[in-house]
Amino acid sequence: MTQKQTLEMLDKIKNGELSPEEAVLKLRMEPFEDLGYVKLDHHRELRQGIAEVIYGAGKTPEQIVGIADAMVKRGQNLILITRIPPEACAALAVKFSFNYHEMARIGIIGEMPKPDGIGKIVVATGGTSDMPIAEEAALTAEALGNEVVRLYDVGVAGLNRLLSRLDVIMEAQVIVAIAGMEGALASVIGGLADCPVIAVPTSIGYGASFGGLSALLTMLNSCASGVSVVNIDNGFGGGYLASMINHQRIK
Repeated sequence: MTQKQTLEMLDKIKNGELSPEEAVLKLRMEPFEDLGYVKLDHHRELRQGIAEVIYGAGKTPEQIVGIADAMVKRGQNLILITRIPPEACAALAVKFSFNYHEMARIGIIGEMPKPDGIGKIVVATGGTSDMPIAEEAALTAEALGNEVVRLYDVGVAGLNRLLSRLDVIMEAQVIVAIAGMEGALASVIGGLADCPVIAVPTSIGYGASFGGLSALLTMLNSCASGVSVVNIDNGFGGGYLASMINHQRIK
C-alpha cells in the first residue's frame, strides 16, 4: 500500500465511505503477499517512502514476471528490477510497459517520475570501465525521483578532468563516487565537496586489486570527512542512499 492509497483510505473513513472495521481488515491483509517463492512487502513504501525493488539475479523469468504482476495489481506505478537476467526481458516486454538498460542491467516498468528531490545528485566515475555500476546508481536515483548529473571518466590519473567540472561538484546535494583500481576518487571528491559523498568501490582493476577489495579498503580508510561506503559493485545501494539524502526534509 502506497502513502497515497493510505491517505485515500483515511479520507474514505472520514467521509463515511469506509468503516473503521473494513479499514483494519484491509490493513491486516496488506503487509505482505505470499506467492510461494516470494513474500512481497507491500507496506514498504508506507514505512520507508520507497516501494520494494526486485533483485533479478538468481530469479527465473517466470518468477520476475509473477512478482512484477503482483506489484502492478497492488497499485505500484513504477517497478525497478536490478541485475535482471537478459532472458527475462522478453517476457516482461510482452506483459508490461518495460524498458531495459543493458549496461546497467536494470529493467524499469512504468514511467519515470519527475524529479522531486532537494537538489542534484552527481554520479562520478574514475574510468569508463566503471560505467555499468555508475549507470545502475544513476538510473536507480532517477527512478526514485532525482535529477542526476553524470561525470564519467574523471579519475585521479588525470585530475584536470575532475577540476574542470568543479562547478558541478560544488552544486551537488549528494555525490556518488564510483571507482575501481585503488579507489582514490572518493577521497579526492570528499576533500572538495561540501555535501555527503557515497563511495562505491568496483571490481575493476588488475590482480592486486583483489576484485575491488583494494578500492573498498581505500574508501573505508579515507581521510576526507563526510565519505560513506557501500559494498563492492553496489551501484543500486549508492543510488538508493543518495536518493534518501536528497529527499531529507525536516520532519
